[in-house]
Amino acid sequence: MRETTPAAMPPCFERWCNRFDNCFKTKAQKNGFKQYIGGLLGESDRKNLTQMANNAVGVIYNRIHHFLTEAQWSRSEVNEQRLQLMDKCSQTRISKGFALIVDDSGHRKSGNFTDGVGRQYIGEIGKTDNGIVVVTTHLYDGTKSLPLDLEIYRKASDFEEGKKDPKFKKKPIIAIELIERSRDRGYRPSIVLIDGGYGNNSNFLKELEQKKLKYLGRVAKNRKVIINTEEAEVEIRLDEIAATLLADDLDLIELKLSKKKQVWVKTFTAKISSLEGERTFAIVMNASSLEAATDVDYLLTNVEESKATSQWIVNTYSQRNWVEVFYREAKGWLGFSEYQVRDIKSLHRHFILVFCAYTFIIWHKLTGGFRRRWANISLETFADALAAFRTAMSFRFFNWLTQNMDVFAAHKANFGFVWA
Repeated sequence: MRETTPAAMPPCFERWCNRFDNCFKTKAQKNGFKQYIGGLLGESDRKNLTQMANNAVGVIYNRIHHFLTEAQWSRSEVNEQRLQLMDKCSQTRISKGFALIVDDSGHRKSGNFTDGVGRQYIGEIGKTDNGIVVVTTHLYDGTKSLPLDLEIYRKASDFEEGKKDPKFKKKPIIAIELIERSRDRGYRPSIVLIDGGYGNNSNFLKELEQKKLKYLGRVAKNRKVIINTEEAEVEIRLDEIAATLLADDLDLIELKLSKKKQVWVKTFTAKISSLEGERTFAIVMNASSLEAATDVDYLLTNVEESKATSQWIVNTYSQRNWVEVFYREAKGWLGFSEYQVRDIKSLHRHFILVFCAYTFIIWHKLTGGFRRRWANISLETFADALAAFRTAMSFRFFNWLTQNMDVFAAHKANFGFVWA
């Protein structure tokens, strides 16, 4: 049985979608936007175009396919409108001092006819496979976690001239462009959090410093640094420094996450041959010695030494986990990695529409609308808020269905049964 219909969506959904009307030129496009977002938020496990049409009364596959692939609308305008809506409410406003997280995320995709798909490293599975990778920026301010921008990474082999093609961009270049996009909006992050793919790129770090941005990121264990000893300057690998550390050299830090976690941290200043001046490094282990540790992170920051304490470094870098949480939610609940399109424009549109669906839930979670109307428990997580909205969807659909019993009869008739 179909699970919903656009005719019976909750009023809060209608009002929120209407705020995007200026991004679309026709009534058909406005309806397509509502139907696609509604399909992403629905209870079905699959969120591709076919399933969206099959799950909703009054949604026609050809129309939403046209909306996603052919209709004349701008995904950048929709994304800007999404962020402007967040800025218009005191509970959701994007204020100064947030952590800007740079990340790339991939997922498997079979075949070789979809733009951006090919053999490349897929972080989701931790190995090289056939799939697609996107570079994103994400914010976390201690209250909310929110995606900002996204671009699909395309390998050099996707272009006629390979790496010499002007359209080819490495991931760090894409990341810098996305950071600039946020700065152009007037967003002022207090720290940029990066993983090893960006922390090991000296040119990327130089770009951040030229823009007067503070960063904290992971670097490779074989990264060589220059430290001062009593005799002279010595160049040494980070893992070689870790091997010399004793328990007394380390600070014991307790991370207050959903589950308490203890880590042992050593901070020190050192130089990198490709950068001028000293930076603060941290070796973070889940045991008091390298031999006993099963998880070791090597971190680098350009934040002043007086602020970059062991406690600050591990607490701040732990905020990077919020982008991983977002992707688990977007892929698990909103069909981020499910689509039936092949061209780059339609793929980008799908991802931005997922951002819109996610932001709709976050906006109402922060403003308390779902809690007041559709739940008698506190909505602590995204999944809780989504469940409350789905309760609203199912309630409204049930009421609609009781007044349109011919729909149920027609559903049974399609299988050759008569309901009497």
